[in-house]
Amino acid sequence: MKDRGTAPAGTPPPQVYLLDDDEFVLRMLARVLRRAGYRVAAFDSPRRFLQEAPLTPPCCLVLDVHMPEMDGLEIQRALAATETPPAMVFISGGADVPTSVRVMKAGAVDFLAKPFGNKELLAAVTTALRHAEQRARARDGAREARDRLGRLTPRELEVCQAVARGLRSKEIAEEIGAAVKTVNVHRSRIMAKLGVSSVAALVKLLDRAVPPADA
Repeated sequence: MKDRGTAPAGTPPPQVYLLDDDEFVLRMLARVLRRAGYRVAAFDSPRRFLQEAPLTPPCCLVLDVHMPEMDGLEIQRALAATETPPAMVFISGGADVPTSVRVMKAGAVDFLAKPFGNKELLAAVTTALRHAEQRARARDGAREARDRLGRLTPRELEVCQAVARGLRSKEIAEEIGAAVKTVNVHRSRIMAKLGVSSVAALVKLLDRAVPPADA
């Protein structure tokens, strides 16, 4: 099954975490996912999961909604506060429509009602890992863009943002109280420091420095 998220040669397979207080369900899900080629780490305790799971991106978490220590919504909220939350697939023993709506609005990738088939599980995990990989790339791109922007002086950053807004050198000069010649010098240095050759590329760099909220 090519679309399951198998990693390229030389890299470890994708990581899937399982969280459910039912050990039988954990064993069943782990077996299906390992046969599909994933690395699997299973937890029957929400608190132990939060303490021990490294959650190195990209990865995904398949978790039950109803657990005695903490429910799935509490886990989702706790992970949302971290820098790199995993993509999440919820599972539930009941057709709990209000809960499914809440977790999906909060960013879950899928919600599977038990009993579900292996194909449904693998499809949901594939989608979740694709989301996780996209978010990881967005975060890496944002970090790299911020590093490049960090090379600018405060004045150069001010000019850079004005250029990105579409202002001409004369307009920027009037806005910051500088000579047009000085603004043109700043523009030249900005382009060189950022390694871009056009205003369009500069705008893309600034946009990349602020990834989407769900990334």
